[in-house]
Amino acid sequence: MKKDGLLELPLEELKLRLQDAQLELSNLRFQQATHQIDNPLKIRTIRREIARIKTFMREYELSIRKPRTKQV
Repeated sequence: MKKDGLLELPLEELKLRLQDAQLELSNLRFQQATHQIDNPLKIRTIRREIARIKTFMREYELSIRKPRTKQV
């Protein structure tokens, strides 16, 4: 996901995206180990997405950014 899209997400949604990305990364690594991976560059993009999400979460923690609350 692009940076602009992540900026719009509330903190709870970022946590869910992080869990999904980490699960996808573990699945891709397993596929790579068994030589069944279709696109090896996908690992790099997922790792970068995880880093991007963690950066936004850390900025919220340090109060650099204000976390958006989930609107009902």
